[in-house]
Amino acid sequence: GGGGGGAAKPKEGGKPKEGGKAKAAGGGGPTKGAGKKENASEKGIEYTKAGNLPKWYEQVIVKSEMIEFYDISGCYILRPWSFSIWEAIKDFLDAKIKTVGVTNCYFPMFVSEAKLQAEKDHIEDFAPEVAWVTKSGDGDLNEPIAIRPTSETIMYPAFRSWIHSHRDLPIKLNQWCNVVRWEFKHPTPFLRTREFLWQEGHTAHATKEEADVEVLQILEFYAAVYEELLAVPVIKGRKTEKEKFAGGDYTTTVEAFIPAAGRAIQGATSHGLGQNFGKMFRIEFEGADGKKA
Repeated sequence: GGGGGGAAKPKEGGKPKEGGKAKAAGGGGPTKGAGKKENASEKGIEYTKAGNLPKWYEQVIVKSEMIEFYDISGCYILRPWSFSIWEAIKDFLDAKIKTVGVTNCYFPMFVSEAKLQAEKDHIEDFAPEVAWVTKSGDGDLNEPIAIRPTSETIMYPAFRSWIHSHRDLPIKLNQWCNVVRWEFKHPTPFLRTREFLWQEGHTAHATKEEADVEVLQILEFYAAVYEELLAVPVIKGRKTEKEKFAGGDYTTTVEAFIPAAGRAIQGATSHGLGQNFGKMFRIEFEGADGKKA
């Protein structure tokens, strides 16, 4: 959403968007008891990966002390083993993005209804997933406040205050935070959860060409997380118009493959937002030629 030329908004999710993909490790599948090993000890893995992938996956992450289930569906406790993996990913990627001038910041997790609904296509895509705060103590709030599903409508009003001249560009900000998407389709630890940790980078550029370079550079960093740090091969590509980030021009992605399920799964996405959010929040600047862009 940046000014006259365009904006790049890289984002790392590790969370599939499509319902079918989310079932790769925990959705439908084998009947109860399928794939159970004979005389298997309860202290170990009781199911085979080939015979019952959902149960095998659940037991691996619980018995390895990575995950503990919680009393709110779709929310999970990240135990030290799993959180240490997240810290390794964070350290690796944070070092990468800082080589191209990205700096870290933090924005509030709450967003007003008016701001969230400012970009129609954007909010329509997220509307079913948005969690709302409607009460304080015993009283109702004057207006509901959303918990961020993503931060475009939280960050870009601030960009408008900070961008006045071409000398203010580019802006390259990133935040490590949590987001909430109140989904109900087959919650699965690490794959589809209602609250999850991620980073989201938001950048503003004077030209579309600069923004496009940023989009692809960040995509390379995401591929490196999987292939260089985690030893997981991915395929880089571009989302279809139907699958792209709502409100953006295009979405690039790295996709992984789960052999045991025969399914692809979205690993991370980097988006080119064009001028859509820039126009919505009236982000303008004076170019080097003195003209407003």
